[in-house]
Amino acid sequence: MRRGRPVVVVTVTTKQRSELEAWSRRPKTQQALALRSRIILLAVDGWNNKVIAEKLSTTPHTVGKWRKRFASAGNDGLLDEPRPGTSRKLSDKQLEQVLARTLESQPEAATHWSTRDMAKVCGLSQSSISRIWRAFSLAPHRSETFKLSKDPLFIEKVRDIVGLYLAPPDRALVLCVDEKSQIQAWDRTAPLLPMRPGQIERRTHDYARHGTTTLFAALDTKTGELIGQTQPRHRSVEFRKFLDTIERNVPAELDVHLILDN
Repeated sequence: MRRGRPVVVVTVTTKQRSELEAWSRRPKTQQALALRSRIILLAVDGWNNKVIAEKLSTTPHTVGKWRKRFASAGNDGLLDEPRPGTSRKLSDKQLEQVLARTLESQPEAATHWSTRDMAKVCGLSQSSISRIWRAFSLAPHRSETFKLSKDPLFIEKVRDIVGLYLAPPDRALVLCVDEKSQIQAWDRTAPLLPMRPGQIERRTHDYARHGTTTLFAALDTKTGELIGQTQPRHRSVEFRKFLDTIERNVPAELDVHLILDN
C-alpha cells in the first residue's frame, strides 16, 4: 500500500514544452525560472520529487511546490508573483516625462543630466530619478568612444608601436608625442550616437579641432618624464621645431623612437 502524499501528475503541450526548454537553457538571467522549468521537464519524464531534487540540488518540498503551481496555472504558474509592498507612486506620464527629457534633451550650461538637475526640472525627488534611470539602464554621465581605422597597414603599425612600449630596443629612448590645444573648440568627425535604454552615449574617438593655442608634449615611456612646449599655431612647422628641440636634448648614443598619438 502506497503511503505519503499523492504526487501531482503534470502534462505539457508542445507549446508549453518548447517554452520550458527555452527557459531552462538560460545561462545567467533568471536562474530561478530556469530551475523551475527543469523541475517540470523532469516531472513530465516521470521522475519523482526525491530524484528530481537530487538531480537539481534542491529539496523535494521545492519540487512539489512547483509541480502544484504548474498543474494549476501552467507555465504562468512558474513566474514570480507580485510581492507585497507599497504601490507605485509615479504615474506613467511622469515616467514618460523623465525618459523623454533624459534621451531627447540636454540641460542648460551642462554636458549631461544629473539626478539633481532632472529632479528639479521634473518636480520629483532625486531618489526617484535614480530609480527610473536604473530601471531603464540609463547612464547620462557615461560615454564611450570608438574609432574606425581605414589604414590598410593598421595591424602592422599597431604591432610596431606596442612592441616599442613592451620591449624597447637597447639604448633607446621611446617618446609618445601628442599635441593638445589649451583652448579649443571642436566637433566630432561623425554624428553622436545618443543614449538609449541599456546603451550609453557613444561618440567617435577623433574630432575636427578649431583650436588657437597648442601644447606639444612628449612622454618618456620609461621614466614618465614629460617634455612640453607651447606654440601659437598648429602647423607642421611648429611641430618640427618641437621635434628638433627633443632631439637636441637626447644623448647622441641613444636611438630615438617617436610614437605620434593621432
